[in-house]
Amino acid sequence: MAVLVNINAVNAEVVQNTMTAYSAQSGTASAPAPAPAPGPSAPPMPAIPPHLAQPPPRGGTPTYPPQRGTTPTYPPHQPAGYPPSYSTPPPQHGFGGPLPASQIPGLGAYPPQPAPAPVPPPAASKSAQSAASILAAALQKVPDEQKPLVMQIISMTREEIFAMPPTERDNVIKLKGSDEAKFDTLRKIIVSTINGNHQPQLLMPVIQYVMPSRNKQLKKLLHFYWEVCPKYDETGKLKQEMILVVNAIRNDLQHPNEYIRGATLRFLQKITRDVELLEPLIPTCRACLEHRHSYVRKNAVFAVYTVYRQHEHLIPDAPELLQTFLAAESDATCKRNAFVFLANCAMPKAVEYILQVFDQIPSMDELLQMSIIEVIRQDCKTDTRYRARYILLVSELLNASSHAVKYEAATTLTSLTQNPAAVKAAASCYVQLVQKESDNNAKLIVLDRLETLRSKHGHVLDPLVMDILQILSSADLDVRRKAIGIVLSMATSRNVEDIVLFFKNQLQKTQEQDFDKAPEYRQLLIQSIHVCAVKFSEVAASVVHALMDFLGDSNNPEVVEKFPPLRQTICGKLTQTLGDIKSGKVYRGVLWILGEYAEDAADIQNIFRELRKVLGEIPILASEQRLLEESGAEDGDAQKEEPQPKVEGGGKPKVLADGTYATETAFTSMSNARLEAVKAASKPPLRTLILGGDFFTGAVLASALTKLVLRYTEVGSDRRKANGLKAEAMLIMASVIRVGQSKFVNVPIDEDSSERIMNCIQTLSELQEKLVVHDIFLKDTRTAYAKMLSAQEKKAAEKREQESANEKIVQVDDLLTFRQFTKKTVDDAIDDAEDVVRATGSAEVHEDFISNLSRISQLTGFSDPIYAEAYVKVHGFDISLDVLLVNQTADTLQNLCLDFATLGDLKLVERPSVYTIAPHSFQSIKATIKVSSTETGVIFGSILWEGPGMSEQCVILNDIHIDIMDYIKPAYCTEAQFRSMWTEFEWENRVNVTTSISDPREYLHHVMKATNMSCLTPEGAVSGDCDFLSANMYARSLFGEDALANLSVERTDAGTITGHVRIRSKTQGIALSLGDRITMAQKENKPPA
Repeated sequence: MAVLVNINAVNAEVVQNTMTAYSAQSGTASAPAPAPAPGPSAPPMPAIPPHLAQPPPRGGTPTYPPQRGTTPTYPPHQPAGYPPSYSTPPPQHGFGGPLPASQIPGLGAYPPQPAPAPVPPPAASKSAQSAASILAAALQKVPDEQKPLVMQIISMTREEIFAMPPTERDNVIKLKGSDEAKFDTLRKIIVSTINGNHQPQLLMPVIQYVMPSRNKQLKKLLHFYWEVCPKYDETGKLKQEMILVVNAIRNDLQHPNEYIRGATLRFLQKITRDVELLEPLIPTCRACLEHRHSYVRKNAVFAVYTVYRQHEHLIPDAPELLQTFLAAESDATCKRNAFVFLANCAMPKAVEYILQVFDQIPSMDELLQMSIIEVIRQDCKTDTRYRARYILLVSELLNASSHAVKYEAATTLTSLTQNPAAVKAAASCYVQLVQKESDNNAKLIVLDRLETLRSKHGHVLDPLVMDILQILSSADLDVRRKAIGIVLSMATSRNVEDIVLFFKNQLQKTQEQDFDKAPEYRQLLIQSIHVCAVKFSEVAASVVHALMDFLGDSNNPEVVEKFPPLRQTICGKLTQTLGDIKSGKVYRGVLWILGEYAEDAADIQNIFRELRKVLGEIPILASEQRLLEESGAEDGDAQKEEPQPKVEGGGKPKVLADGTYATETAFTSMSNARLEAVKAASKPPLRTLILGGDFFTGAVLASALTKLVLRYTEVGSDRRKANGLKAEAMLIMASVIRVGQSKFVNVPIDEDSSERIMNCIQTLSELQEKLVVHDIFLKDTRTAYAKMLSAQEKKAAEKREQESANEKIVQVDDLLTFRQFTKKTVDDAIDDAEDVVRATGSAEVHEDFISNLSRISQLTGFSDPIYAEAYVKVHGFDISLDVLLVNQTADTLQNLCLDFATLGDLKLVERPSVYTIAPHSFQSIKATIKVSSTETGVIFGSILWEGPGMSEQCVILNDIHIDIMDYIKPAYCTEAQFRSMWTEFEWENRVNVTTSISDPREYLHHVMKATNMSCLTPEGAVSGDCDFLSANMYARSLFGEDALANLSVERTDAGTITGHVRIRSKTQGIALSLGDRITMAQKENKPPA
């Protein structure tokens, strides 16, 4: 009985009254004649019959409290097996009465007492009968539904415990231990139960040994156990043991500790499906709404909310109850929770509350303001009576101190009205949020909203361009790129000059200040200025000079091609800057522009003069040789003046590259030193590049000189000057080839550059014989560049059209909507549920039936007891498994559990439940798996069930490999971005080409289709009939991971294709998966043997 009192299963007052009555009966029935004075008093009669008593633990030694003074002689103990928890106090005092001081240990010495006389057997039988009758009398006042539970707990003997299965027996024994042992054991029981191994026999030991504990961690763990433990019997009725649990939960709801009450109220929100458990707790839960502590009240509100949402009949007056609670409540969190209840369960009452406290809303708590904004948004979808007041309120909330409230208010305001002033106010609020918010992710989200607003309202936001430009003060490059994109889309002829001026100032700051990612930011600004120059011709002239100052970062000739009036000015500016350029890449761009667009005879002569300055003395080889000889002569004169020391031996050994020894003499050392001194001497910039081994720039120089000479012969009238320019150009080209073959360069000239320069020399030498070559140099190259620009513009136009196009498809029988006749509800409704669906990747995907059939994976064989197959469906970041189980036996499969495990970046969201499948029946089970990256993922598992005779059986499932192609999508990037990522990425997978396809272009399209990659190489570059092909491909995963590929193939004389595909990515998984995909695609295309 003490156990029941401790676990709060019975009312202590009822137990006390019952035991008092029992004690009185015991005293009256067993009052004997007065005993002799020296004789001992009879031992108290136990409340539990001997056949129900538990034996003491083996080897147990009774302990006694310490005594003061003389050690007393103790009275005889109870018979063995009588548990002290069920012993009865002396009858003369009743239950709970005080003991005499003489019988309290430690308060005095007891007189010596003789051993008790043996009790004859008849008396023992009589005592047993009396104890049974007393127990029956004591149980009369216990409720009838609790009597079997009391007897079940009392009658659980040691033999019954040891008759359990080994695992459950160990758990029961550990549940009797310390709080730490109970905590670990209960946690293991919960995990086992979640995994499908239900242990209903452990319910009573948990109630008996764990529930009485006052340990807070055990109480919290008990809440988890009550959620997952089996609460119903085979017939579907609530187990009788759960009555004790309900009583204990009710007592916790009345606990003086507010945190225990709050935790218990939160626990109630998780068992709303068990209406039989909730019904007795409703009055106590309602009483918690009036508790003095706000922690209890706020959890009580949500407990009432969850119960009302699932079982409205249990609290039918909940809306009126919480409306009254909200009016009288002072705590902000409690008010917010109550308002959320009204918003979801009684919208008219929530609107009524808003109108009551309308003037106080701007000063309310942030959480309550957010809830009120949500109610306003929902209410305006169906009712527009208070729209004007709502717009006024939301406009005031744009000035709230909380960033979250300002964001929600701006979003809601644009949905309530399309007034230009309101739209402009919302956009201004967005700009302020981006400037003040510290989180870069939040900045990007707000900029996305701002971009959406701009796309819908056109030029309404044009006055805010300069405010948006202030966002460029952010240090994050992604935020800057997003803001610049918005500004460029808002650029007009009125504000483009201010935009370009701001970009120029930012460019100047990147030169004066050194900060992180300054080169990338500078490149972004230059590209933005270039876009403005191409789009608005009125600023092109001023932009050109700004771009000239940063030739080291950009050499895009698009401006020169699009604006012919600016060509002469640009060429003159470029000619003046030739001496300041240090980069070979910039030299190549400038030389190409000068060769294509310098059309005036005077300009061509000026270009030749400047090129001679940056090249130095011509021929290059002769001048370098003369410098070397002069250096040797000076060294010889110095050696004559100084006495030379005697050198013993002919030289010193030197190890060559192949490992052999060579002799290095003093003369050789001196010659090498002189050569290195000549190389290290200061030289003009273009000459330095050529001597450094940059012969690609030398080939571009030869091509530019050839174009300039050809054009001068067309526009110039002086044949003598034309011949002089031709001779000078041929001398420069021959000088480049000669010096490239000498010892004065770091790297010898390559064959391609040498052949290109020789072709230019041959063209100039046969100037009058082959006139068709003139068109190749002067017209075809410019036409090719113009085609490339038109292709880029076409692709950009298609992208803009795709972004602006409405992809919504309507049916022929859909209703037509006339805006003039429609009800004025929210113009731009915000569907948060739809946003959540998109964010989680669960949006609806339209697929045909054949595509669904191709995704079915067979998990077991046809001869297995259970046939299983799974339909694998990908929803963005989720993988949905629809598993069909067919019982192919004549037996009922009980406690069937489908257990899945994952390998890679996959996570099982929820484990399937336990099922029972009838003979020759089937069961459909669904499971969801989260995907966090495109790494190779594998799903494996097994099916467990209990067959006839409770025998456990198992079938191992086939592995399910996740197809990476579901997460790889085609994407596009610039050539510069591709090269940058190609250099940065460290993982590379090389796949050799083995295919029966004979056309290189057909093989390229085959690889693109197999890998979901897009081709970055322009169509013009891969068109035509050619025996070799090189192309770059690019794709991006749903998780933002980039995948690059380079295809290099050649068609042999036998008609087959040889080559390789190189794949690079930042992670190893994507590179390997794409390589395997290409290999499989090649095998599928092989001809039959």
